[in-house]
Amino acid sequence: MSTTPVTPDDERCASEGPQSALEKKLLEEYLHNKGYSLEDIQRLPKDEAQQLMRAACTHVSLQLAEIEARARFRGEIHGPP
Repeated sequence: MSTTPVTPDDERCASEGPQSALEKKLLEEYLHNKGYSLEDIQRLPKDEAQQLMRAACTHVSLQLAEIEARARFRGEIHGPP
């Protein structure tokens, strides 16, 4: 059983940028709901860690898309500030 650490490349969905704090929070929340933390990922076998991170990143992407769509829709309803 290989316990190769997950590289920052594997965690690229929590990249730098204006949404990075929200991305990280959503990622941590997803992992917590699955019974893991970011630190736990480092101790998993590489394949298992990558699979979990792919699922987490997909979830985070969908959550961010929903948040952006709601904000856009709200802006269309209420007009410019």
